[in-house]
Amino acid sequence: MKYTRYCRSLLSTPATAVGRYVAGHRSGADIAMVDLEDSVPPARKEEARRRAEAFFSAPSARGVRCAVRINTVSGPEGLRDLLALHSYRIKPDVVLVPMVESRRDIEIVEQVLRPCCPDTEYFAVLETPRGLQDAPAIATASPRLRALVFGSADYVLATGARLSWEALAYARSRLVNSARAAGIEVMDSPLFEVLDEGALACEAALAKDLGFSGKIAVHPRQVPVINRAFSPDAQTLARARKIVEAGRRNGRDITVVDGAMVGMPFFEASRRLLEEFGERRADPVHSTPAAQERE
Repeated sequence: MKYTRYCRSLLSTPATAVGRYVAGHRSGADIAMVDLEDSVPPARKEEARRRAEAFFSAPSARGVRCAVRINTVSGPEGLRDLLALHSYRIKPDVVLVPMVESRRDIEIVEQVLRPCCPDTEYFAVLETPRGLQDAPAIATASPRLRALVFGSADYVLATGARLSWEALAYARSRLVNSARAAGIEVMDSPLFEVLDEGALACEAALAKDLGFSGKIAVHPRQVPVINRAFSPDAQTLARARKIVEAGRRNGRDITVVDGAMVGMPFFEASRRLLEEFGERRADPVHSTPAAQERE
């Protein structure tokens, strides 16, 4: 897997909240997502599908990587969502598939969308015990599956666990290991206390330390906090440059940098970090064909 800043932050906007579409596009999130699932009541699902098309074609969406979260494909609403995408003039860059419990869920999405959305990628949201149990198989379900996403709220509901970092440490670790073993990205669940920036910064830092690629945002004010947490500071980049240079000088043999012994894993991690945020840090996030069409 090529190491790129694929997604530090993903901001969710309800499909029925058309007035918030522009704010979603301009939030600075690496991916702006319109939601057809939890934020839309059952009576408004059809309305949401109709309105959501404007999320991708609005002028403010130009150059923005846009996603849609559909309903679960084990029910009729999810299948209607997939069929609705056939008629959208501009297709989503990413489809988030919720409540994934087996690789078959992703295969269904691929079978329905392949004819109309050949460039669309998928994120699988794992939020049940069965989904976590099958995470390794789900992570390899499709070449277009780019990330696993942890859904903490439904996982807590299903297990009776407490919604805390400590209580969910195992679930998060299993998800990270499954995604990384498959060579794909992994996104952490949102923090629902939208006004507590300190708690968000703390949880995002813990998620980054555990190996997550990024974190879901449920409010635009959370995006800058998440982006900072998943981006290295100047001191970290400077140290990475020193490690890479030391590796070059020593033929990538074990050496000492700032009093610490470093070897091949450190050289490679530092090289990746500089590729992602250092030497190309002014570059835009890589866009997919659907995003390029909006530009």
